[in-house]
Amino acid sequence: MTKLMVEVHDASDLMPKDGDGFASPFVEVDFDQQRQRTQTKPKDLNPYWNEQLVFNVDNPIELSNHTIDVVVYNDRNSGHHKNFLGRVRISGVSVPLSESEATLQRYPLDKRGLFSNIKGDIALRIYAVRDSNSTIAPQPELQQQHQYGNVEKDTAYGSSVEIPHVFSPTPLQEINGNTHRIYEEAEHHHHTSEEKLMKKKKEPAVRTFHTIGTGGGGGGGGFTHSHPPSSGFGFETHHQRAPQVETRTDFARAGPGAGPATVMHMQGPPRQNPEYALVETSPPLAARLRYRPGGFSGDKTSSTYDLVEQMHYLYVSVVKARDLPTMDVSGSLDPYVEVKLGNYKGVTKHLEKNQNPVWMQIFAFSKERLQSNLLEVSVKDKDFGKDDHVGRVFFDLTEVPVRFQPDSPLAPQWYRLVDKHGDKVRGEIMLAVWMGTQADESFPEAWHSDAHDISHVNLASTRSKVYFSPKLYYLRVQILEAQDLVPSERGRPLDTYVKVQLGNQMRVSRHSQVPTINPIWNDELMLVASEPFDDLLFISVGDRIGPGKDDLLGMVILSVRDQIPPRLDTHKLPEPRWYNLQKPSVAAEEEKEKKNEKFSSKIHLRLFLDAGYHVLDESTHFSSDMQPSSKHLRKASIGILELGILSAKNLLPMKGREGRTTDSYCVAKYGNKWVRTRTLLNTLSPRWNEQYTWEVHDPCTVITVGVFDNHHINGSNEDARDQRIGKVRIRLSTLETDRIYTHYYPLLVLTPSGLKKHGELHLALRFSCTAWVNLVAQYGRPLLPKMHYINPIPVRYVDWLRHQAMQIVAARLSRAEPPLRREAVEYMLDVDYHMFSLRRSKANFQRIMSLLSGFTMVCRWFNDICTWRNPITTCLVHILFVILVYYPELILPTIFLYLFVIGLWNYRFRPRHPPHMDARISQAEFAHPDELDEEFDSFPTSRPSEIVRMRYDRLRSVAGRVQTVVGDLATQGERAQALLSWRDSRATAIFIIFSLIWAVSIYITPFQVVAVLVGLYMLRHPRFRSKMPSAPVNFFKRLPSKSDMLL
Repeated sequence: MTKLMVEVHDASDLMPKDGDGFASPFVEVDFDQQRQRTQTKPKDLNPYWNEQLVFNVDNPIELSNHTIDVVVYNDRNSGHHKNFLGRVRISGVSVPLSESEATLQRYPLDKRGLFSNIKGDIALRIYAVRDSNSTIAPQPELQQQHQYGNVEKDTAYGSSVEIPHVFSPTPLQEINGNTHRIYEEAEHHHHTSEEKLMKKKKEPAVRTFHTIGTGGGGGGGGFTHSHPPSSGFGFETHHQRAPQVETRTDFARAGPGAGPATVMHMQGPPRQNPEYALVETSPPLAARLRYRPGGFSGDKTSSTYDLVEQMHYLYVSVVKARDLPTMDVSGSLDPYVEVKLGNYKGVTKHLEKNQNPVWMQIFAFSKERLQSNLLEVSVKDKDFGKDDHVGRVFFDLTEVPVRFQPDSPLAPQWYRLVDKHGDKVRGEIMLAVWMGTQADESFPEAWHSDAHDISHVNLASTRSKVYFSPKLYYLRVQILEAQDLVPSERGRPLDTYVKVQLGNQMRVSRHSQVPTINPIWNDELMLVASEPFDDLLFISVGDRIGPGKDDLLGMVILSVRDQIPPRLDTHKLPEPRWYNLQKPSVAAEEEKEKKNEKFSSKIHLRLFLDAGYHVLDESTHFSSDMQPSSKHLRKASIGILELGILSAKNLLPMKGREGRTTDSYCVAKYGNKWVRTRTLLNTLSPRWNEQYTWEVHDPCTVITVGVFDNHHINGSNEDARDQRIGKVRIRLSTLETDRIYTHYYPLLVLTPSGLKKHGELHLALRFSCTAWVNLVAQYGRPLLPKMHYINPIPVRYVDWLRHQAMQIVAARLSRAEPPLRREAVEYMLDVDYHMFSLRRSKANFQRIMSLLSGFTMVCRWFNDICTWRNPITTCLVHILFVILVYYPELILPTIFLYLFVIGLWNYRFRPRHPPHMDARISQAEFAHPDELDEEFDSFPTSRPSEIVRMRYDRLRSVAGRVQTVVGDLATQGERAQALLSWRDSRATAIFIIFSLIWAVSIYITPFQVVAVLVGLYMLRHPRFRSKMPSAPVNFFKRLPSKSDMLL
């Protein structure tokens, strides 16, 4: 039987159809009355399927007379309607008859009619192969485990096909965690099409669909899980690897002809999509051009702003005007200035009733977008109707001077105003006009031509700025004891505790052990304080009367700035102090003042700001700063990091309802310095070309660059959130010093519907070392400051303190002008990184297995040596073993020499590019939709109880296997302890007697002889080996453990 293989690879630049600037495409392929479809890729204009559709060819000779119809549709969730996205018709004449001759080709999508609005293309690989097996029997295990329930008939092109409906045991089996599906069908084929049609009319074929995998990528197959998806850890709840079951409900929706063909995903191990890879570039940067012969242009900016492409701008500085004439009948003037260049126009603020206005505004027009050689600067009078024209000044751009950095700013000059006829009028305006680059100091504050429709109120939200995180400290509160507490009811035993509050942070101590008016706690609480220490510290003593009912016994209010000292010495703690507890009510305080009593309850506290710690405000796995809070304890810098944010391309339109636009800006974070580029409006390929510099104190740190869509333009709602487009993390220790890295980094974002690529970010990076000795010595120093090791932070506080520090940083930066929004800061700091994710758990499990693969490889190699698989290698190992036994002083030199040779050999295979986010390692490319839904679920959960129960059962099944493995490890350790514990007296007696015999034998026999005998025994030939376990192994397995003592 001949098979026609249609591999649907991907499509690009499809037409959006859902009203939000997106489409959910799938592909239907028709051939010889057979129809099949791919998965649906939700909200993806550049979908990636990589699926293979298999069709039966009855007569290979007539293949050239058939046509293959490939149609791309948009899957609408409402109803069964679908939008047409384009089609391709391929003649059977062009189909190669072998897989080796087939190539991946891109076909432009054609219109269906005259008025169709279609664009984009699709990549296909089509070929025919000869299949000798006309019938593929289903797996026996699957047949034994599952029986079909109801059967629903579906008729397509006159052929009747029975399709499984909704069954109790489904025929879909989940075998492992990859994304390859194999649909096997059993059908009797005949040589002629007439006989086949007669057969179908009499006996409709029943097809069995078997599934391997979990359906990656959030495909639109419409899966409904009757059981939890596979955990992916290799743990199953049965003794054998029983496949998991899932129900496929989209057969009837696959189209009217879903049946007569076999569908399968392309085989092979899952590998990362090439679209997610790094792309090296060679932009014309000044840092590279000046090292080439004749490449140095002489521009001074090339030596200070050399990691970005130069962008030239026309700058117009409007300073002020004087002696302007009055234009209204009332004798007043409300002047403003309009700067016009071609179709671009910039306007200053209007000043009411001012004949000598001062504006101090700068306008910047990109040289690439200049549409005229004449610059017009007009002064106008703001009026209710049409604004009056006061005067204007013209500039010829060919006469505008060019300014180079670091020249001083251009001095503004007075220009006489002229009217529309060119005659001089009353009034003058002070202007400065020059050509410069983005290195000009006026660039960040200028009004840019690409933001011509931005109001003055929202103009600040589009400018580039530099921010600094607040300096954070750990505030330690050691609660020792209290004296003379006065309860509200005398004679009642006290259950006291202490509550500490600083800003939004609140911590509660443990309750006192003894119910007395002089309680002792000896507890310590930690909080996060930030400069300039404006918050007050509230310490209150409470008494627990009953459930939900507390009594306040007293309170202390302290100023963090004035009353709490910092601690710099790592060995000496500040002295504790007694503080008077104030009465909880104002009336009591007034009564106290009247009676002038000197009695007061007291509390003994030790308070101090620990400046020797580094306050963790981001995850330690990709931290960008390790310096302590105190500037006196910080080390000198070891280098400089320079980042050039060049451009981006193929950004996803984030404002689908507003014309498929994106107003993008970048945020970069390293250490306590944050930078934000200007916002470029209405473009999917922005070019920022901005360069920033950081001091580097530790090479083992990470810089993070994120891209966001600005949703606060032109009076947008203040509650609107800037949408994340993607981010990039780069570890400095993986960069070579003084080398310029220029790459396109994929912007990958994990969404509830799967992994999405939102574009590519073009970055230039250079790490320069200024102190080589300190750089090398840094690798031998502790990662964190000294205090983290002398007095470690309790584990129960670490995550809570990190969360509080993140919230303080986000709140402080969101109050800047322009604000760095909370959603952007939280995304850069990965606030939710420590939340549970089954996908991350799988990824970490795979990382552990990849690490253990090296150990297993060594064990396998040693086993091959012991079994004499390669006699020459085994003989060489024997010789080396004897040499090392008789010359033990060569053991360590041999080991280190071997490590040196391996490292030198691997130098050829060192990474050429900086690392980036890997979708394959992250288990993100083929993540199951239910796992993603669980990962993006809120905490506490907001899902229905049925889904939560299913996920809980899945977690129990995984935890059960983990529990078994942990129990097995405990069993082995308890057996080792049982050797000398006399739990099994006979086994212990045998062991100590053999230990005595071995001690005497080894004492008498030279060590070299013992080592040689043991080694030769381990490496003995397989002829002298038995397949049964050895006596020591049998003895160890018979030792008792405590597993039989468990309930």
